[in-house]
Amino acid sequence: MTTDTLFPPIEPNRSGMLAVDETHALYWEESGNPDGQPVLFLHGGPGAGTTANHRRYFDPGHYRIVLFDQRGAGKSQPLGEYRDNTTALLISDIEKIREMLGIEQWLIFGGSWGSTLALAYGEAHPERCLGFVLRGIFLCTKAEVEWFVNGMKWFFPEVHQRFTEGVPEAERHDLLKAYAERLFSSDPAIYTEAARNWSRYEGSCIFLLPQADVIADFESDAISIGLGRLEAHYMINGAFMREDQLIQEIGRIRHLPAVIVQGRYDVVCPPVTAYRLHQAWPEASLHVIADAGHAGSEPGIAAALVQATEQFKLNGKFDPAI
Repeated sequence: MTTDTLFPPIEPNRSGMLAVDETHALYWEESGNPDGQPVLFLHGGPGAGTTANHRRYFDPGHYRIVLFDQRGAGKSQPLGEYRDNTTALLISDIEKIREMLGIEQWLIFGGSWGSTLALAYGEAHPERCLGFVLRGIFLCTKAEVEWFVNGMKWFFPEVHQRFTEGVPEAERHDLLKAYAERLFSSDPAIYTEAARNWSRYEGSCIFLLPQADVIADFESDAISIGLGRLEAHYMINGAFMREDQLIQEIGRIRHLPAVIVQGRYDVVCPPVTAYRLHQAWPEASLHVIADAGHAGSEPGIAAALVQATEQFKLNGKFDPAI
């Protein structure tokens, strides 16, 4: 994670676990100014979880920074649990956290899958949103899922080959199905190996210049089990939405301010999706970062995200003059 453009590290003011049903308990935290402008950070994956650096996109003197680990991710329990895990339930979880914290409206910040969930939440509850900061846009359409599973080989052929070799040759014609069968196994030995293969595949492709330490982190059980199982779960189910639902219902949030930040050489979530979103939402501000891939920690992307959160500091409104 680049540290040059982010705010200094901070610790949470408070944190806890919120039971949302008989199975799932969510880790949540808030940091920064307890009386400040509320902002909700939505992590990627699905299943990737939050990190301490995610607090650092926001001025802690201004923002009341809320982070949580979505169902099956990070510190939430049980890790990697895909049952009772849908987009509608995640939206319901966000509302439970908002109500628990006594927040009326908040700025919504999300990257990658976090952008998917941010849009889905906003379209379900536009009255709760002050605006959006979105990065590395993913709408979970069939074309995007197909690209993730098979298309990235055009840029990372050796990485894709290793991913392919994680399943028997007879099943390689449908990699998503083959991986899903293993990732959803009840045998930890089977799903853990499949999750490491899946997570390594993604982690090897997210930066413009690959980062060995990031790839190692992606292979850890703490990240890979949530990431592998939940990404496959949501991809194979089309994120539990109609095809292209987020574009079709964009009118529900077009009146709200938004900043879209996209890496030019994002192989995981190619720029065409951010461009499609901007075409449907021309009032949003689109920033294409010329020297970046997918990761929110790449210097140009991090700088643009911090600039965006600074632009929203004026009484909770977007100020394009900053």
